[in-house]
Amino acid sequence: MSNKSEPKALKKQNNSGNWALLLGASGGLGLATANKLAKHGYNIIVVHRDRKVDMDRIEKDFQKIILHGNVFKSFNADATNPEQRTAIVTELLKLVGDSQKIKVLVHSIAKGNLKPMHSDNEKELEHNDFAITIAAMGISLYDWVKELVTANLFGEDTRIISFTSEGNSKALAKYAAVSAAKVVLEAITRNIALEFAALGIKANCIQAGITETRSFAMIPGSEQLKRNALARNPGGRLTTPEDIANAAYLLCLDEARWITGTILKVDGGESLR
Repeated sequence: MSNKSEPKALKKQNNSGNWALLLGASGGLGLATANKLAKHGYNIIVVHRDRKVDMDRIEKDFQKIILHGNVFKSFNADATNPEQRTAIVTELLKLVGDSQKIKVLVHSIAKGNLKPMHSDNEKELEHNDFAITIAAMGISLYDWVKELVTANLFGEDTRIISFTSEGNSKALAKYAAVSAAKVVLEAITRNIALEFAALGIKANCIQAGITETRSFAMIPGSEQLKRNALARNPGGRLTTPEDIANAAYLLCLDEARWITGTILKVDGGESLR
């Protein structure tokens, strides 16, 4: 785990003391949400896993967050690795301090296997492919929540947000492992909402419409999925990362404190038909 090439944390004099921790936020929905929350006064912590060759682009994106003037800290580490997770939590205890807490946790980890279940010429999904994908994109949410609760890093009214997709109920070729992970993620989110309610924690999933991100581009047949989404969407366009970030921010408002255990569709009506 290294932070050598990452932006340094900067402080804003009128810092609100509200912290947001985002897992997998170096692009797409997570990055847009980090920007949105920073714009509204949150100190931002990002855990991402990226190659050195991509860091120039990522640092430019992170600089936009820093310009909002709040505290910013990034960890280029594997959020699904238990040892690295524990090391990061130890650092967070020092960073956040005794008087402040993490008010928002966003789970946006995209680490899965996109293989067919059956093929004559491609490598097929195996048991371990499912296990890795479900652990990374689903179970890791619980791992982080449990460790952060144990470390007493959550505030009294913490909001937990995870990102799901229409693959939770529709079959897509080569998407079986990710579909399974999304269903697990939703189940874990609902149970977090139930079993951690006594601590004031609220947990919700946002089901995003088809959104053009680097992760989406890796899905086999993504161009056809894009065309289908445009044809289905009564709004006449695709969902954007900013649409999802706006919804995530709404779930963080005081007015949303009675919303928990839900799956919120943010797709402009794409899923209506």
